[in-house]
Amino acid sequence: MTKLAANLTMLFNEQPFMDRFEAAARAGFRGVEFLFPYAFHADQIADKLNAFQLDLVLHNLPAGNWEAGERGIACHPDRVNEFREGIDEAIRYAKVLGTKQLNCLVGKVPQGVSAEQARETLVENLRYAADMLKEHKLRLLIEPINHFDIPGFFLTRTQQAVDLIRDTGSSNIYVQYDIYHMQRMEGEIANTIKANRDIIRHIQLADNPGRFEPGTGEINYRYLFKMLDEIGYDGWIGCEYKPRAGTVEGLGWRAAHGV
Repeated sequence: MTKLAANLTMLFNEQPFMDRFEAAARAGFRGVEFLFPYAFHADQIADKLNAFQLDLVLHNLPAGNWEAGERGIACHPDRVNEFREGIDEAIRYAKVLGTKQLNCLVGKVPQGVSAEQARETLVENLRYAADMLKEHKLRLLIEPINHFDIPGFFLTRTQQAVDLIRDTGSSNIYVQYDIYHMQRMEGEIANTIKANRDIIRHIQLADNPGRFEPGTGEINYRYLFKMLDEIGYDGWIGCEYKPRAGTVEGLGWRAAHGV
């Protein structure tokens, strides 16, 4: 059965962040996700989750200076200590908010750093993060992202994520599979999900082109939802898209796609 989570970073942003929890619940969502909780006290968010009976299914590790264009620091050799401090902070929030899995945005390769240096740093950081999270019964996820939207991002393909997980030697790293990003990078969405079913523990969606809601572009979401049910995927699917004409106005796609 399809379980949809509202991404509160991109949905319901017609209103302040702390009001989006109620809006999501009123729209019928039982789960939510967002990029980062760190601008708010954990108890403030927990109160909203409890008040509206919502599960927080995912948020990211701290990812550097987002406003300045950073998209993660896990592949930055000179910021290992900062990355590790961020893991501690993320765990503290996850324990209060009931989050079971945390996503690591690996970042763009810094100027002057070779791909080999970046990868070596990333493997060590992922291994460390996975071990730390495992102590608290939390999963670590990594997410391939298309290089059109984020030029220079280190992790851009599914097989690259599989290879990174293998090289860490960790049993506590999984893939967050974003359908929109991978449609842009490699296509073959259904076959790729089937082939990597065991390591995909979270899925996100948006249509392409435009990153709008399902039904506005080229991706056959009715087929994909049916396929996910058939292969027994029982995780959450995060709705991480840009509403084309307002969040509530655009939610009709759920009924149109049988979810």
